[in-house]
Amino acid sequence: MNKEQRKVVAASSAGTAFEYYDFFLYGALVPIIGSRFFGDYGPATQTVFALLTFAAGFIVRPIGAVIFARLTDVVGRKVVFLITLVMMGVATVAVGLLPTSEQIGVLAPILLVTCRIIQGLAVSGEFGAAVTYVAEHAPGNRRGFFLGWLIGTTALALSLSVGVQLAVEGIIGRDAFEEWGWRIPFLISVIPLALSVWIRSKLHESPLFTRMKEEGTTAKAPLREAFGTRPRRRMIAIVFVMAASQAFIGYLSTVYMLTAMRTNLSVDSFTVNTIFLIVMLAGFFLCVAACRLSDKVGRRPVLFAGLGLAVVLLFPITSALTSVANPQLATAQSEVSVLLRADPDECAFQFNPAGTASFDSDCDRAREVLQANAVRFDRVDTGGPTVVTVNDVPVAGGPTLTDDLTRALGDAGYPVDGATDVIAIEGFGDLFDARVLGVMGLLLTVVLFAQLAQGPAATTMTEVFPTRIRATALALPYQLGVGVFGGLLPATMVAIGAEVGSTSTALWYPVIAMALGLAVLVVTLPETRGTDLTTVRIPGEEPVTESDPVR
Repeated sequence: MNKEQRKVVAASSAGTAFEYYDFFLYGALVPIIGSRFFGDYGPATQTVFALLTFAAGFIVRPIGAVIFARLTDVVGRKVVFLITLVMMGVATVAVGLLPTSEQIGVLAPILLVTCRIIQGLAVSGEFGAAVTYVAEHAPGNRRGFFLGWLIGTTALALSLSVGVQLAVEGIIGRDAFEEWGWRIPFLISVIPLALSVWIRSKLHESPLFTRMKEEGTTAKAPLREAFGTRPRRRMIAIVFVMAASQAFIGYLSTVYMLTAMRTNLSVDSFTVNTIFLIVMLAGFFLCVAACRLSDKVGRRPVLFAGLGLAVVLLFPITSALTSVANPQLATAQSEVSVLLRADPDECAFQFNPAGTASFDSDCDRAREVLQANAVRFDRVDTGGPTVVTVNDVPVAGGPTLTDDLTRALGDAGYPVDGATDVIAIEGFGDLFDARVLGVMGLLLTVVLFAQLAQGPAATTMTEVFPTRIRATALALPYQLGVGVFGGLLPATMVAIGAEVGSTSTALWYPVIAMALGLAVLVVTLPETRGTDLTTVRIPGEEPVTESDPVR
C-alpha cells in the first residue's frame, strides 16, 4: 500500500472497529445486562430477554440500510461515515447512563431497546459506506486484502470489547463491576469514537464517486435502480442468501458461543473474556489472510470452504468443547436420563419480551431449573400434573419443586453447585494449560470458518454491482440477511434448546440453514475476483460503465 491507501484503510478500519466495539459490547455483557434490566425474571429468562434486546439492533438494520445506503450513493461515502459514528457514540454513552429495572421498572428495558435500535441503524449505515469506500480505493488484484483489514475489525471489535471489560473488572473487582462497573466500557467509548470522527473528517471522498459526481451521473433513485432489472433483482437475492449464510456462522462463533460458555458451560466471566480476547484477536488476522487468499484463488472457493467446514464440523466441535471445558457436565449430559412429563397448556413458550406472561407453572419452574443447569432432557406432553424423572427418581410438581429437582439433579451427577473441574484462568500460567489451549483451539476453529466465509462474502458484494448503486444494492440484502438471521440466532437457539431440552439439538437450525445456503450459492454465485469496478457486468445484463450507466 502507498501512503494514501494506508491512510484510507487505517482510518476506515479504526472507525469501523470502534463502531462495532460499541455494538458488540452489549453482546459481551449479556448476562449482566439481563440481570440489571430484566431483574423480575429467572436467570434463563433474563438471558433470553437480553438476547432479544441484542437482536433488536439487528432487526432494524434493513431500515438503516435503506436510509443510509441511499445517502451513500447520492451524497457520498464520507458523509455517512461521520453521521453513523456520531449516532453510535450517543447511543452507546446513553446505555452506560440508563437506570436499571430496579430503579424505574419497565421503562428501563424500553429505553435499552431504544438505544439498541439507534445502534442498529448506525452500524447498518456504516457497513455499506465503509466497504464501498475501501473497495473503490483498492487495486483490483488486491481488493480482498484491502477489505480484509476492514471486515476483520468485527472480530477485533469483539476482542477489544472483552479486553476493556477485563481491564475494568481487574481494576475495580468483579462484584463492583457487576454492580455498577459494567457502565464504564460504554462510557469510555466516547473517546475513541470522537478520535475516529476527527480522523475520518480528514479523508477524501472515493475517487470513483467523485468522478461520477463531476460527470453528473450519480443515481437519483438508487433503490429503484437497484431493483430496476430482473438480473439485478436476482443478484440481490443471491447476495441476501450469501449474507444470511455467513451470518449464521459469524454470530454463532461470537455472541452465541460467548453467552453459551458462561451460561451453559458455567465458565467464569474472566476466563471466558480472556479466551475470547485472544481468539478474536487471532480472528482479525485470519480474516485478512482469508481475504488475501481469495485474491489468489478466487472468492468462491474460500467462501464455500468456510460454510462447508462449518456444516460438517460444528457438531463434533461443540461436543468436544463441552467435554474439555466442563467434563463433569458432559458426563452428566451423556449418562443421566431426565424426562419431563407435563401438560403442554402449562408449559409457556419462554420468549416474551413484552413481559405479559408469568412463568410460574410447575412446568415453567421445572424448565427454569433444567435450563439453569444445562440439563439435557426429553419431554412428553400429557394431560396430567408435571413430573420430572431424573434417572428413576420422580420429582413431582408443587411448592418444593425447585429445591427437590435441584437436589435430584445433584444426586444424579449434575454439577448444580458448580463444577469442580471446569476450566479457569487465574494466572498467566493457566493460559498454557492443556485444557485451556484446547478450548481456545476449538473456538478458534469455529472463528476460522466464520472468517473464511465473511471476508470473501463482503468482498464479493462490492464487485457485483455498478458504482452508482453499489452501496444500496449490497447494503440492503446484507442487512436483511444479517439482521433477520444473524441477530436473532442466539435468542432463537436458546429458545429451541429450552423447548426440545438440548442445546446440541438447537445446532441443527444454523447447520441446515448454512447447508441450504451453500447449495444455492454453488449454483448461482459468480466468481468476481479481479473485477474492474468501473466496468461491472451483472450476469444477464450488458457491461455497465460508470460514464454510461444503465438506468
